[in-house]
Amino acid sequence: MSIVELSFAGFVAIGILGIIGIGVIVTGRAPKSINWKKNVDKKALKEDKSQTNFLEPDLPKGEADVVEESVETEKITEGAVKLEENVIYEEISEEEAGITRRQFLSKALRISFGAFAGIQLISYLGFLWPKVSGGFGSKIDAGSIEDIKDQIFQADGSVIPAFIPAARAYVLPLDDSAASKSQFGSGSTVAEGLVAVYQRCVHLGCRVPWCNSSQGFECPCHGSKYNMIGEYFAGPAPRNLDRFNVSAVSGRFIIDTGTIVESPRAPGMSVKYPQGLSCIALSTEE
Repeated sequence: MSIVELSFAGFVAIGILGIIGIGVIVTGRAPKSINWKKNVDKKALKEDKSQTNFLEPDLPKGEADVVEESVETEKITEGAVKLEENVIYEEISEEEAGITRRQFLSKALRISFGAFAGIQLISYLGFLWPKVSGGFGSKIDAGSIEDIKDQIFQADGSVIPAFIPAARAYVLPLDDSAASKSQFGSGSTVAEGLVAVYQRCVHLGCRVPWCNSSQGFECPCHGSKYNMIGEYFAGPAPRNLDRFNVSAVSGRFIIDTGTIVESPRAPGMSVKYPQGLSCIALSTEE
């Protein structure tokens, strides 16, 4: 299991524990077995209970929203006046009853919990569900094949690759003579004499720039070198530069960045390299 996968697993575990903790806070209740009256002084309890009922437990839900009205009636029995109290319960609306502090905090915690859970769910989906409707990881329209070739071939006979930022790829030519000698001569990585090479060095992932003087790719990080179609030449890189499957559709060059094609070091160079001075050697001499 890679470091990225372990980090993500830990992130998910922390998120789940956080959700469980918030759920316990929102829905938790104190144990019913606790006798709070034991912690109150008996004398104070006796005096306070005789005057008010604030120490009595809360009424069940539905009974709290009741207004008690007392109606006193008189009954005369054998010359004496006897008072009787009749209690009438009348239901009132939630607007009249208002909202208690406990209800407010409970609703606030529920809303916070819901927002937190929603954000976590969206982030997990964004990580696990790659963007396939556009951008890197999908099929990229690099443009017109004729326009790409006009951009690549220079008047002096040299080549400058067409860099496609959305595909993170260099588009370069592979003519029939080179294709016959190349391990990429057949397959889906060549279309209309063009190939798409991934910009990332296969050694440690540095972005490999194009060296115009040597007509190849030279990694400034650790010195790996490749010819213009990504075939390995020198350095610590274990294989050729990675490539993408490509196709020609209605005169447009399509790069499938959802499929990265790996290949071992080429047994022989199908395109001459270097064709001039190395950019790495020049920068070192300076």
